[in-house]
Amino acid sequence: MSDSPRAVFEKLLTGMVNRDFDNLWQLYAPDIVLEHPFAVPGPTVTRGREGLRRLLDELRDWFDMTANNVVIHETADPEVIVAEWDYETRVPGTDEQFTTANVIVMRVRDGQIVESRDYHNHAALAQIITG
Repeated sequence: MSDSPRAVFEKLLTGMVNRDFDNLWQLYAPDIVLEHPFAVPGPTVTRGREGLRRLLDELRDWFDMTANNVVIHETADPEVIVAEWDYETRVPGTDEQFTTANVIVMRVRDGQIVESRDYHNHAALAQIITG
């Protein structure tokens, strides 16, 4: 039996917090469509596992994060969940910390993420990165 959407999201969040970028891609279907509607400077769409691997590679030197206030909402569609959480983030090499809110709408089929719309606070992240 395949993992439920809830279980897949929990693995995804654990993998992000633990920086398991070498294995996270396995949670996604080969034809994944991953959208970041609030990305800066503009919305992005990542298609397929190769695109996803490139995206994950860009995160390797990123911030240290913990996840708090996680709430997972089941929907009428058994493949879809909506999750909310906060990342408590520390900028590497500094004592600077900040919190960002996150929402994800994720479709899981046969234990793999086939579609995901990730609403992260990219504007706050960009401000921290650029100073």
